[in-house]
Amino acid sequence: MPKSQHDFKQPIEIAKSIYWVGMYLENDPFQCHPYFIENGNESILIDPGSMLEFNETVRKVKSIADIKSIKYIILHHQDPDLAAAVPEIEKLIDRDDLLIVTHSRMSLLIKHYLVSSDYYEIDKNENQLVTSSGFKLEFLTTPYCHSPGAFVSYEPSSKTLFSGDIFGGIEESWEFYADETYFDKAKQFHQEYMPSKDIFNYALSKIEKLDIELIAPQHGSVIQKRYIKNLINDMKNLDCGLYIEEKYNRELLDTINELQEKEKTIQERDRQLFEQSKRAEMGEMIGNIAHQWRQPLAIVNTILAILKEKNSADMLDKDEISTKIDTMEKRVVYMSDTIEDFMNYYKPNKDKSLFSIYTALSKALEITNYTNESQKIDINISGDKEINIYGLLNEFVQVIVSILSNIYDIREIRAIPDIKIDISMQRDEDDSILSISDNAGGIDVDILPKIFNPYFTTKHQSIGTGLGLHIAKMIIEDNMGGLLSAYNNEYGATFTIRMKNEK
Repeated sequence: MPKSQHDFKQPIEIAKSIYWVGMYLENDPFQCHPYFIENGNESILIDPGSMLEFNETVRKVKSIADIKSIKYIILHHQDPDLAAAVPEIEKLIDRDDLLIVTHSRMSLLIKHYLVSSDYYEIDKNENQLVTSSGFKLEFLTTPYCHSPGAFVSYEPSSKTLFSGDIFGGIEESWEFYADETYFDKAKQFHQEYMPSKDIFNYALSKIEKLDIELIAPQHGSVIQKRYIKNLINDMKNLDCGLYIEEKYNRELLDTINELQEKEKTIQERDRQLFEQSKRAEMGEMIGNIAHQWRQPLAIVNTILAILKEKNSADMLDKDEISTKIDTMEKRVVYMSDTIEDFMNYYKPNKDKSLFSIYTALSKALEITNYTNESQKIDINISGDKEINIYGLLNEFVQVIVSILSNIYDIREIRAIPDIKIDISMQRDEDDSILSISDNAGGIDVDILPKIFNPYFTTKHQSIGTGLGLHIAKMIIEDNMGGLLSAYNNEYGATFTIRMKNEK
């Protein structure tokens, strides 16, 4: 028998009206502890144990109160060392209103002991029990410590925690009350019975929030307040789930190492893909700038050629020089804005504003110079010139330039002498609509679904990157929340931009 001032042949009161009613098993490091709460005709028996302790537990309870005063039997989990004696205890209590207090995950298993009483399932009763006299117990679920439905019980008046398997110990020299060395005695039990450090810490994180004076575990020693905080901190750092076969342990470590190596490979592959993606993104931006610059550069180059020719022939006058310079300046400003716009293209918080569709159209026509009679392009503009939309003016201009540039390129490829472009601005109930139609023969039905795909082009590499219409669609749909589409009309193709009306 351990050195102690207690007589283990008698119940031991560990808090007001709370008693240890277990049995000291000589030379057994795995002591099991039932507890009894005296509460009049609604008394509570906690984790009554197996048939090994049955007679001693019943005798101790009877020395405190009538066995028939027990209305509740709490079972923190379903193991036989805790629950096997319940059917025999039921017979002695012999009450129709006797309730087995447990979790619904465990009532399915406990019934196999031939338990006949009804169940009070804590998870279906707000995790608490309140008797008619006002006595209260609170329950905290501690799943997989060590049962799926495991829980602990807290009596807030005495601040006593009935902890089930948690804080249990395997002790060769068992003492009723724990001392400062108790962690060493509890360590082995938790390493073998708790499935993992993470799961165990989840349970401890709930418990440490309670104001606890005393912990009464099912195994080991009763733990007083002065040892609780340090014990919880030591438990948090304990590696659990160690009771596995050596071969399995080696295989597990090998699997972990293999997964770590694969993770490194994946990280390196992700890094390479990221670099490739950034390079492709940069190439796409440069290609689109080149696409947007081609038309104004052609105009500037043409003007310079004309100025050079007339200068050689001594035919220049001041007004013409001024006009030509003004035209070139506008193209250079557009080209500068294009660079700025695409530098900011992927920035999330771009400044949007209300602007006129007709203003954007006018800027685009000025940039492309298609209204110039020398271009032999007949442009007809119709509809409501007062329509305003909310979005990004410069990017909207670039979209129109891309569409017009594609029409111009098709004319050059197909050698169409005179081309007609009809542009209409309309508003319906939901959308503001800009339509651009041409008479250039339309888009081949096989490639029509692909024209907005990145890098798709039917042009020679020297004049086409396949980025213009792709970027145009991204601007309208991703950046401005609209819709860009294309279809064939009777004489050519029609591009339609739909933007939601402002409410």
